[in-house]
Amino acid sequence: MFESLSVVAPQESADVLVLGRFKGEALDARSAKLDKSGVAAAASELAECSGDAGSIGEALATGAFKRVIVVGLGERAKFAPGAMRAMGAAVARRLAAIKATSAHMEIATAISSAAPTEDKSAKGKKKDDAPKIDLFACGSGVGEAFGLLAWVCDDFRGKATKKPERKALKISAGGTRFAQGVERGVALAVSANYCRTLSQTPPNVATPYYMADQAQKLAKQCKLGFKVWKDDDLAKDKCEGLINVGKASENKPCMIRLEYKPEGAKADDKPVVLIGKTMTYDSGGLSLKINNGMVGMKRDKDGGCAVLGAMHAIATLIKPKKRVVAYLCAAENSLSDEAYRPDDVLTYRNGVTVEVTNTDAEGRLVLADALCYTCDKDNPAFIVDLATLTGGVITALGSTYCGMFCDDDALRTKVEAAASASGERVWRLPMHEEYREMMKSPIADILNSNPNRKAHAGQGAAFLSYFVKEGTPWCHLDIAGVHVAEKNAGMFIDGPTGWGVRLLAELLDA
Repeated sequence: MFESLSVVAPQESADVLVLGRFKGEALDARSAKLDKSGVAAAASELAECSGDAGSIGEALATGAFKRVIVVGLGERAKFAPGAMRAMGAAVARRLAAIKATSAHMEIATAISSAAPTEDKSAKGKKKDDAPKIDLFACGSGVGEAFGLLAWVCDDFRGKATKKPERKALKISAGGTRFAQGVERGVALAVSANYCRTLSQTPPNVATPYYMADQAQKLAKQCKLGFKVWKDDDLAKDKCEGLINVGKASENKPCMIRLEYKPEGAKADDKPVVLIGKTMTYDSGGLSLKINNGMVGMKRDKDGGCAVLGAMHAIATLIKPKKRVVAYLCAAENSLSDEAYRPDDVLTYRNGVTVEVTNTDAEGRLVLADALCYTCDKDNPAFIVDLATLTGGVITALGSTYCGMFCDDDALRTKVEAAASASGERVWRLPMHEEYREMMKSPIADILNSNPNRKAHAGQGAAFLSYFVKEGTPWCHLDIAGVHVAEKNAGMFIDGPTGWGVRLLAELLDA
């Protein structure tokens, strides 16, 4: 929505002054004084400025600011920092609509002001007695909203498209902690937008080797360790899933490894391991997708895109004191006389054999390679994998929650906390031995897909569990329902959301 977005020092004059107001409360005195022209109070009393979260009252001003926007913060008693994302999005969309080039936000004054009270017993209480609200988190939510709405990907538009007029926007914020949060939020959005651009890239460009090239460029930019397995390297390390799933395509498969290693970290420290499914295109293979089932399958790589975006955030913003290792399992599931078949049996490096029953259940086959390898070689502190794995999770949870499978209490608590902090919601789905039994094969150890559609999302997680070493904390995130926004609303236009980048960043920041 913007040609560019930058965070600057507080501006004494700008196109727009943005203030906040809680529902049922008048504009606080400090906010009102910031507008010398006096129209802020009038804007806050307009019928459309109800104080409901995201409602906006607006008035033209004279002096340092040309316009004043008063955004509703909702009910004070129900206010939480995460709500600032929706409010930030409402303001950002309005600024884009009026083609503003600069805006100064003084929302922190309302958030940190004392609530008005008529209770005589409350008189004399110190302001510090009021519940503390994390202004840094509030600012981060606003920055994320602005940054995510700043995403533009016109790389594939040609001469037949008229370029829309967009303005470069400079934003600033009052309140030190709030302003610092805004900067952080915008930086997080940059990483998520990097992921979104990769997701948007079509499969004739974003081949497995292209993804490896992008990872190598990121490694060079952010001083990350980099390694890629191709051809004989895959065979040497028994990457059976990648070899078989990718062998029908002229765009050959690869496994990509990145490593963030902070100064002072020891080589034998247990790393956090992130794994992303990176199917650059999925035709379904010989179990061919029908009708319009292939449309959008360029986004079957979005787990890997999210891991790359997270590594960008980890290296440039979060900078944890712990080693972080990332794997991308990159392949194209295509058709040729080389294609793997239903009835094939694959033998993985950990000795587990898999009977292929459906070549369209390919993502779990390539993820198994990375799970086996990292358990053998990295001795992970814990593993989190992200994958657009099943349609079943969409049936279960829609686009509201990501399906989370994790039986390790400590890790699950961390992931849920990161989900709460990032606003990227997860819902725990069950892991049970009966689901693992469902994956047993009469020919090999396990099937890659049980024709019985019961617990469809759970089948994928149950399959993957056979490739995680016992005792290793592991969390599987099925992002099939949340990686794309279907409409232009809130913080996103229709298209990729970059889901997982902010959650993983929060996980490592904690």
